Amino acid sequence: MNVYDFTVKAQDGSEVSLSDYRGKVLLIVNTATGCGFTPQYDDLQDLYDEHQNDGLEILDFPCNQFGEQAPGDDEEIHSFCTGRYGITFPQFSKIDVNGENAIPLYKWLTENTTFEGFDKNPMGLMMTQMLKKADKDFKNNSSVKWNFTKFLINREGEIVARFEPMTNLKKVKEKVEDLL
Repeated sequence: MNVYDFTVKAQDGSEVSLSDYRGKVLLIVNTATGCGFTPQYDDLQDLYDEHQNDGLEILDFPCNQFGEQAPGDDEEIHSFCTGRYGITFPQFSKIDVNGENAIPLYKWLTENTTFEGFDKNPMGLMMTQMLKKADKDFKNNSSVKWNFTKFLINREGEIVARFEPMTNLKKVKEKVEDLL
């Protein structure tokens, strides 16, 4: 199984086969418009501008599961992201990434990656403490922990890396460029 086996929902409700992205390097991101990490849209757009012509696609999946930080419908979210951050990469319908309503793509992504922990910086330590209060065993499961978790997919449709929200985007960019 690889990423091309999945179909996702576009903002207009139509089905999109991820096989449409065959041969591309994909960065799949669950996002939110009201999160402390939302400014990452700027860096993601810069990465996309720099490497779209080299075969990079960033696939944006808004998700309201973490602190209800993605309120609004698909149109409102898209309007915010294009107006505030000028995003031009594909943005899909709002989804769940964890739990019984998680879309099959995200079930596959989390079942085939592990949570490696957060960076040992103030934000990572804060996230660790916050998650530990909600789930003492959070470190031992592969669920998505927060908004702006990124999954890197190679041109063959295989998962090659998972990046937690506070991973420096320079590290993400380096891995992307290695695959391009």
